[in-house]
Amino acid sequence: MAKTKIGVIISTTRDVRFADKPAKWLMDNVQKRDDMEFELLDLRDFDLPFFDEKASNLWVPSEDPKVVAWQKKLAEFDGYIILTAEYNHSIPGVLKNALDQAYKEWNHKPVAAMGYGGVGAARAIEHLRGIAVELKMVPVRDAVHLGGGEFLKVSPLGENGEMSEVDEVLQPSLEAMLDELAWWAEATKAARAS
Repeated sequence: MAKTKIGVIISTTRDVRFADKPAKWLMDNVQKRDDMEFELLDLRDFDLPFFDEKASNLWVPSEDPKVVAWQKKLAEFDGYIILTAEYNHSIPGVLKNALDQAYKEWNHKPVAAMGYGGVGAARAIEHLRGIAVELKMVPVRDAVHLGGGEFLKVSPLGENGEMSEVDEVLQPSLEAMLDELAWWAEATKAARAS
């Protein structure tokens, strides 16, 4: 059986975003797994318009070629990890738009999250889980939260250190998240195939 494929989505697009630093740390670490393969999906690369279709693609096929390309890319994966900041106690608007641009492609697949910011994007990840349920996804319990003092050690708003300075703190939650993601990805993959 082919390895489970996981899309890792960078959910911010600002020029001055912090996401690239934790994204590199995340990709370096997930590549050590031999039970799943991972691909980075940067929302900057998809240039999605604001949602302007007749309806969700659950009901009507999407028409915008950029949206269709996004949907086709999402369909390749058995699950997702979303790397998110927290904007005003929730997820970035570009992430919500990207989630809304597909429906069928998300269904019956697990989603995990890594968040960063003052409280490790805990509130954003909670909102993300509610959205995921509406998209018929399986939000996994464990997440990676880069917050508080650890966030300030690596953020340009603080000491701007290397991610290696917080690696020891993040590894246990990363391992738990990936183990849970692997279990759900295999379970839902088998269920979708039957």
